Amino acid sequence: MSLSSSLATKKHRLLVLGSGWAGFRLIQGIDTKRFDVTVVSPRNHFTFTPLLASSAVGTLEFRCVTEPIKRFALGFDSLVIATGAISNTFNIPGVKEHALFLKDVSDARKIRSRIVECFAYASQPNVSEAERSKLLHFAVVGGGPTGVEFMAELHDFITEDILKLYPNLRPHVSMTIYDVGKKILGAFDDKLSQYARDRFTRKGITLKLGEGVKEVHKTHFILQGGAKVDYGLLVWSTGLSPVTLVKQMTDAGTGNGSNVANAARDASMGRLLTDEHFRVLDGNSKPMEGVYALGDCATVKDRHLPCTAQVANQKAAWLFKALNKTIKASPSSPASFESVGVKPFKYNHMGSLAYVGKWRAIVDMSPTGPPPSNDDSLAEAVAAIQQFVPNTGISAWVFWRSAYFTMSVSLKNKVMIPMFWFLTWIFGRDITRFH
Repeated sequence: MSLSSSLATKKHRLLVLGSGWAGFRLIQGIDTKRFDVTVVSPRNHFTFTPLLASSAVGTLEFRCVTEPIKRFALGFDSLVIATGAISNTFNIPGVKEHALFLKDVSDARKIRSRIVECFAYASQPNVSEAERSKLLHFAVVGGGPTGVEFMAELHDFITEDILKLYPNLRPHVSMTIYDVGKKILGAFDDKLSQYARDRFTRKGITLKLGEGVKEVHKTHFILQGGAKVDYGLLVWSTGLSPVTLVKQMTDAGTGNGSNVANAARDASMGRLLTDEHFRVLDGNSKPMEGVYALGDCATVKDRHLPCTAQVANQKAAWLFKALNKTIKASPSSPASFESVGVKPFKYNHMGSLAYVGKWRAIVDMSPTGPPPSNDDSLAEAVAAIQQFVPNTGISAWVFWRSAYFTMSVSLKNKVMIPMFWFLTWIFGRDITRFH
């Protein structure tokens, strides 16, 4: 299906590829009186990824974490590539075929259905004790924020809701996080990482660290050391890999008849390289005018920023302000950033959050990391807030929820999210199986 955002106009045509954090934030703020904005995306909605794990276990309804996108078309004068990234399987056999991921609402639906399916099947009288234990082993590969938050939500879902329906299955339930690293939440402060580890251990969640997965099968996977692990649900959350478009743009000789790539590539993750104005660098490291890249598919040269919603959001906000300024200075065609005094992008780290279960969270406001923003007033405000933000416990959980409520992108979701939080608190989570 192809829908146009407007009739043919003399406006500068801006084509945005992708409807993730970067793409959605950009089209929210761009001046549509001056730009004819169009979007190309495989999905017709934006997903609020920080609360995706909550929707996977029924704490929130799926529509609470989505926002519709209405503009689809082709033809452009300027291009913004915001295609995001896909889950990195590291070419491990069987991962794509048998593991589940947590990148979109469709993934959350599959996960919720599989959890309920495992308990429903395990409750049947003809199922052996050994088979029940296999079915009710829930494994997460990846000890980063996504994997940890999902495991925390899963533990709450099972212990607070599902086991009320299947109390006899409690002895067979096990939950495990696997990671090649030596600790979970490696990007967080060591004390906060240890806090999360201690919380999980006390709740009976097993952590298997320092060993990777060798291959995955339909009902089990093999660790690098040779051990066989049976599972009912396997969620894969081990980082990101570039989408096909980005791979094609950065592969030397693809479509251009030379050994020079169309675009420069980040050596560590294969992302597009840009300058500090988000202009994509070509194979000779020169910026392409009118071609920009944001979000998880790109990184600024010599500035290795993390692939987070926070970074994508700040990049998109900077770009739409910059583009609005250039088109006002030259309505017929946007002026260059340099000619209108647009300063290069500077990332301002606002802290890292993670839910660890049972109304507890951790908040890392440590100032280490990327350079501070050139906006001194904002940097000072963040520094002042850091003194009062709780790091762990219930107060940190309140801060976690407050932060994500504030970040929700529409009035509709600002109403629905606290409403479903309240309904879940009163009546429990939704235990509905989707096909």
